Amino acid sequence: KPSDDGGQLYSGDRGTAISLNRIVVSIPPDRNRTVGQIQWPLLLKPNPEKEFAVLSVDKIASQRAVLEWVRKNRNGKRQVLIFVHGFNNTYADAVFRFAQIVHDTGSDAAPILFTWPSRGDPFDYLYDKESTNYSRRALEDLILQASSSPDVADVTILAHSMGAWLTAEALRDIAMRDQTIPTKVRNVVFASPDIDIDVFRRQFIEMGATRPHFTIFTSTNDKALQVSRLLSGGVSRVGGTDLRPYASVLEELGVSVIDTSNTVPRDPLGHNAFADTPGIVRLLGRRLAGQSLAGEEATYADKIGVTAADFAGSAARVAIA
Repeated sequence: KPSDDGGQLYSGDRGTAISLNRIVVSIPPDRNRTVGQIQWPLLLKPNPEKEFAVLSVDKIASQRAVLEWVRKNRNGKRQVLIFVHGFNNTYADAVFRFAQIVHDTGSDAAPILFTWPSRGDPFDYLYDKESTNYSRRALEDLILQASSSPDVADVTILAHSMGAWLTAEALRDIAMRDQTIPTKVRNVVFASPDIDIDVFRRQFIEMGATRPHFTIFTSTNDKALQVSRLLSGGVSRVGGTDLRPYASVLEELGVSVIDTSNTVPRDPLGHNAFADTPGIVRLLGRRLAGQSLAGEEATYADKIGVTAADFAGSAARVAIA
């Protein structure tokens, strides 16, 4: 919902209509920052040399205008990258985080940010969870519109935390209603997914046989997911679980897992390692480009302290050493 505060574009309240915007973000030169770092502006007028800055915000009038924007900003492979943010993220949080991810991973896909009404408050967990349910159909529509466009050949979805729950539900709903997930949706990345592990298994089954490839970033040291587990009846969250005992399930589902438990992230909660830890960000870039964790990439991974092991060629676990 549009904010009444002149310093904010949107509040965390739920609106009745979808808003479309084109936002241009300036990121400080690499000499003034490190990979994974977001330098928030300290003053009303940011210093572009040292801080992230929003240069412009323009309203987009229609879905057709969005597709025209995609046409102008697509790469040679006609790829689209959709980012779905997580719990406790304001609109500004999501904008700067996605800008940082696109910049640091080197992704050249047309970037589309899907935001949903989060209060941006750690004490509003249940409100945010209900907001994901409220936003489910809107995400479904975005995925279907991107997939049906002749100007798009490949759709990758990156979803963080509670946004992974929203994405899994949207894909499940599409599959159950249309009997299939669009084949253009080839690559889905879940970073620290805040999903009940039993529900996760059911969601995947109900997505049917045309599931895209999934990559899951996990950490048993993710303190945010430890709290989520307590709030959810003690049931493990997918992103906070050591998935090695589930190797047989992974083989069946065609899932890759990147375990970041032994990294030292910037975030004290360990919930943002996928975006703020340089080595992991590089791996994320590979994943967003649709590359696997085998062969040449495994060699690359070794160079940054990562070892890879394939599970019957259909799933992989990567341990950050």
